[in-house]
Amino acid sequence: MSKTIITAALTGVLANRQQSPYIPYTPAEIGEEAQRSVAAGASIVHIHARQDNGLPAFDVETYARIDEEVKKRCPDVIINYSTGAIDIDRETRIHHIRALKPDMAALNMGSMNYAIYSRKTKSFYHDRIFANPFQDIQFFLEVMNEAGTRPEMECFDTGHINNSYPLIDMGILRPPFQFSLIMGVLGGIPATTKNLLHQAEQVPSGAHWQVIGIGRHQWRLAAAAITLGGNIRVGLEDNLYLPNGELATSNGACVATAVDLVRLVGGEVATIAEARSILQLSPA
Repeated sequence: MSKTIITAALTGVLANRQQSPYIPYTPAEIGEEAQRSVAAGASIVHIHARQDNGLPAFDVETYARIDEEVKKRCPDVIINYSTGAIDIDRETRIHHIRALKPDMAALNMGSMNYAIYSRKTKSFYHDRIFANPFQDIQFFLEVMNEAGTRPEMECFDTGHINNSYPLIDMGILRPPFQFSLIMGVLGGIPATTKNLLHQAEQVPSGAHWQVIGIGRHQWRLAAAAITLGGNIRVGLEDNLYLPNGELATSNGACVATAVDLVRLVGGEVATIAEARSILQLSPA
C-alpha cells in the first residue's frame, strides 16, 4: 500500500456546541485544533470559517485570521479551504481563495438535495438544495487556477465524478487530479463499502482520492479506503464520535484513531512533506 494521507476536517458549518462542546469556532480555536491534528498525524486541514458565535462566516477577514492562526502553529501543513455554501453568491464563495491562495480548496462537483432526516420525529430538517451548476463549477475552477490552488473535487454521488470529464476536455481541470468521495449525506450516495468500491473505480486512472464518510459510517469506510489505496478524512465536521461510540474530545483524537487504523491494517501514514510530494504540491 502507498502511504496514507490523513486530512482533518476541523469544524464544518452544521455541527455546534449543543452537539459537542469541542467544536472550534474562533480563528484561535481553529488554529489550536489544526495544531492538535498535525501533532497526531494529519497532513491536511480542511477548514470552514465560523463567526465567534458559531454561525458560518464567509468574509475574507475571518479567513485571513484563521490563516494566520493556523500557519503560526503549523507552518508546513497543507491548508484546504471550503468554498461550499447554500444561498451565497459565487463571488463570496470564492473570494478568500483569490485573497489567500491556499494550497487546496474544495470544488463541489454537482448539485443535489442536501438534508437530514429524523427517524424519531419522522421529518426532514436542514432540507436544502445545494446548487452547483456547471457554470459555477467552471468559475470556481478558473479562480483556483489563477490562484495556484489545487481543486479538491468533492463528489457526493457517482454523477459528480463524471462531471469532471467535460472540464478535463476543456483543459481547465488539469492533472494531478484530486477527488473526495463523500458518502452518507442524504441526497447523495449511501455510505457502504460496496458503494465505495464502485466510486473508486469511477475515478480517472492515476488520480488521487480520499473517502469522506459522514457520521459513524466514517470508520468502516476509512478502513476500506486504506486497503484500496485511498486516503482518508476524519474530524469533527464529519463525525463527532470515535469507533467505540465515545464523543471525540478534539480533532486530534480523531486523527490519532485514524493513524491507529492505518497501522492496524499494515499501512503507513504520510508526513506533511511526503503528502506534498505525493500530491505534487509545492513545499510550504
